[in-house]
Amino acid sequence: MRIEEDCIGKLPVDDEALYGIHTLRAVGNFPISPERINPLIVQSLVQIKKAAAEVNHAAGTLAGDKRQAIIEACDALLDGEHADSFIVPAIQGGAGTSANMNVNEVVAHLAERNHPDLKISPNDDVNQSQSTNDTFPTAGKMALLEQLPALTRAIEQVIDTLQAKGEEYEHTLKVGRTQLQDAVPTTYGRTFEAYAHMFQRDLRRVKQAGETLRTVNLGGTAIGTGVNATPYYQEHVLDVLNRNSQLDLHAAEDLIDATQNCDPFVEFSGAMKALAVNLSKFSNDLRLLGSGPQDGLAELHLPARQAGSSIMPGKVNPVIPEVVNQVAFEVIGHDTTVTMAAEAGQLELNAFEPIMFRDLLASERYLQQAMQTLVRHCLRDLTVNQNDCATDVEKSAITATVLTPYLGYMATTKLIKRALADKESVKKLLLQEELLPADLVEKLFSPASLTHPREPKAKVTQA
Repeated sequence: MRIEEDCIGKLPVDDEALYGIHTLRAVGNFPISPERINPLIVQSLVQIKKAAAEVNHAAGTLAGDKRQAIIEACDALLDGEHADSFIVPAIQGGAGTSANMNVNEVVAHLAERNHPDLKISPNDDVNQSQSTNDTFPTAGKMALLEQLPALTRAIEQVIDTLQAKGEEYEHTLKVGRTQLQDAVPTTYGRTFEAYAHMFQRDLRRVKQAGETLRTVNLGGTAIGTGVNATPYYQEHVLDVLNRNSQLDLHAAEDLIDATQNCDPFVEFSGAMKALAVNLSKFSNDLRLLGSGPQDGLAELHLPARQAGSSIMPGKVNPVIPEVVNQVAFEVIGHDTTVTMAAEAGQLELNAFEPIMFRDLLASERYLQQAMQTLVRHCLRDLTVNQNDCATDVEKSAITATVLTPYLGYMATTKLIKRALADKESVKKLLLQEELLPADLVEKLFSPASLTHPREPKAKVTQA
């Protein structure tokens, strides 16, 4: 064992451990969850340490041998070595200081292990020109940006699949429903296209909110004033970091604002919440339209994925939309957490970024995987029961709505009531009683007339 000391006191640390006393204190202080800090945040912090070492050396504040040792250690960590050394909890007090120090300690000790003749300080060397208050939020944004392309691709997959279904069922009539009651007809082509448009809005929102994450406060150090960082470091650190990360980060115009205010996280979380809400509504519709198969709507046939009951033989449940619903519930909850954490920031710093990043990264990942699952295991093989849909439209008395410009609202209402009472189709009653010319009846009840605006025409008197 080795003995390490900090401002609190001394602690024994395993000789083989790359982490140090600050990491151990965090593990002991925050036994909230077994979940550790997200590996993407760790990797982003390591990238920052590497860029800082290079720029600090160029600024003349870090010796060349220390620069080389730090960069070598960072490269090894970026290759995935010693991943088990990053052990601080995901949920932690201290505004991310424990995560930052875990990385500082591991980089410093690994550099010393590789270069025993050097003494490298986690604070003075690895953390030079930095503060947790600019490195941790920058690393969190980098982690979110790393996951963002996978999320947007998943949204695009949903859109593409729905558009393909729209083309496949372009002319398939179905009964519309408002407030769970029969409404005027539409087509499944237009239904699927409407869902696609909804997710296109989500895609735009997520992309736009994601762009705000590229604005970072790196170089602002403790509160955004840049104390202990050189002007050279402030001017060049993002150039080096962008060269290594390819994330196109840029410095905030006001580093003090960017250090203390977390509204960009609320905006990004809000975009994901809107996506979650739409996914949940869509999943509700899938479950309802696929309900049955005998005593439900049964307009859609959802692919059977697994047996649905331990007691009822042959029962199959809509398990894929159900799991998407649950992901949506979780993401909406995460958004509430992010909102409250951003609001709770005080003065020059928000101390609650650890829980924000934990939930934002989880939401990104859950949404991406939920949409991939939805496409792969449900949407691609979903089919429409076209014959049943056509029969339902034929039987639906509400199709008489197209008659109101010709018969008037009250006369059409009476016709609908009669059709329901006699269990006859409105079209059949019209033809039997010759209320309108037969050719006009056929035209009015054609798919084009039932699902599109009518052409202006003078009111026809009853025959």
